[in-house]
Amino acid sequence: MIVSMTGFAARQGAGAGCDWVWDIRSVNGKGLDLRLRLPDGIEGLEPALREAVGRVASRGNVSVTLRLSRPGAAEVAQLNPAGLEAALTLLERITAAANARGLELAAPRATDLATLRGVTEPATPAPDTGALRAALLADLPPLLAEFDAMRRAEGAALARVLAGQIDRIAALTEAAALAAEARRPEAAEALRAALARVMESAPGADPARVAQELAMIAVKSDVTEELDRLRAHVAAARALLHMPGPVGRKFDFLAQEFGREANTLCSKAGSAALTAIGLDLKHVIDQMREQIQNVE
Repeated sequence: MIVSMTGFAARQGAGAGCDWVWDIRSVNGKGLDLRLRLPDGIEGLEPALREAVGRVASRGNVSVTLRLSRPGAAEVAQLNPAGLEAALTLLERITAAANARGLELAAPRATDLATLRGVTEPATPAPDTGALRAALLADLPPLLAEFDAMRRAEGAALARVLAGQIDRIAALTEAAALAAEARRPEAAEALRAALARVMESAPGADPARVAQELAMIAVKSDVTEELDRLRAHVAAARALLHMPGPVGRKFDFLAQEFGREANTLCSKAGSAALTAIGLDLKHVIDQMREQIQNVE
């Protein structure tokens, strides 16, 4: 089943004295590139999150953001006596050093002291990080389920597009087979005319040798093998549409093979009709390759 590398989900939750908002989104990528933006100080959250996301996504550039807030702890602070004493002692030393050099410093304000590190501390104790981590991880499965559901829905739409393009390639392959068959009488007549010209311009030439060379040219212009391989690639692509697990890399390789056969078909065409079909094939294959870049 086709899964897209494009997805998004967001979820709000609360627990262990905190509110939070999860945000996860992904776009296409060659491998799995997981970027996390998490608050500091929640030990064990990152490895657990990486493992959980890895069970859902195997490819893509995935970013996960977690924003935490503490309701009711609106920047209420209390004085830290030890911190204040250390700050005042430091201020005395600075003032004494300035006076010794004849410098006069402006008297600090209370608000200036309050902004120094350690002078104040939160009045509300920090949340239990173990309980917070457990609450966050418990809230993760619904978020990842929504994220996975969107990627699968995008994948289903992508599969329909790819199925239509594969059908178009199959139809053009059969049209190329008909065009190749239609050119056979014309090609045979062209070879006979070429043989006659060679024999006329070089009377001493060995007719058998000339005929052999012309036969080799005819073989090189035959597109039967290319058509057979295109049909095989069509069958393989249709099978990939229903194959479980990530198939994006396989589809990408198959698209390259499609392109190679279409290029060879154009180089061997030998007729305007077959060349036009080959160009149409290349156009559809290029469109398909663009869509495949989003397949996981």
